[in-house]
Amino acid sequence: MSFAEIILIAIGLSMDAFAVSVTIGLSLRKPKTKEYIIPGLYFGIFQALMPFIGYCTGIFFANYIRDLDHWVAFVLLSLIGGKMIKESFSKEEEKQGENLFLCAKMLLLSIATSIDALAVGITLAFFETDIITAISIIGITTFLVSIIGVKVGHICGIKFRSKAEFFGGAVLIIIGFKILIEHMFF
Repeated sequence: MSFAEIILIAIGLSMDAFAVSVTIGLSLRKPKTKEYIIPGLYFGIFQALMPFIGYCTGIFFANYIRDLDHWVAFVLLSLIGGKMIKESFSKEEEKQGENLFLCAKMLLLSIATSIDALAVGITLAFFETDIITAISIIGITTFLVSIIGVKVGHICGIKFRSKAEFFGGAVLIIIGFKILIEHMFF
């Protein structure tokens, strides 16, 4: 997988974290520096950890399904992207005034926003991607995007949440199609 593709995957994966960060930003009256950093750290670490776990799992299975890896990548990325696009149309709103910075709540949010990264990690294993580079890019991108999300949420409100999820989902689906087309025709 190319460096550009990893960057696009990182951006796509970070959109869930961005959407949650926006809702966190909505609940803050006067955000302190640590309230920008905490979501970025949690989301960034989990978005890097989950692909690593998926990669380790995928390495085990990669040799067994090498002839089908492009189909597996296409299906996984399309399912994840489709789920994100579907969620972008949801009217579900986060509770305002809720303390989201409690460790247990941040852990749950981090796991919820990074489950899709587990499947992406499996895909990375099929293409023998340099996992250290990939998870570093994914983690740093998510960290930065989450900080931006808290700021956007604080300033602009919820109107960007659904657009971010839709964009992230679309990027993952496009990458899935690209992988499929490359393996079938090139």
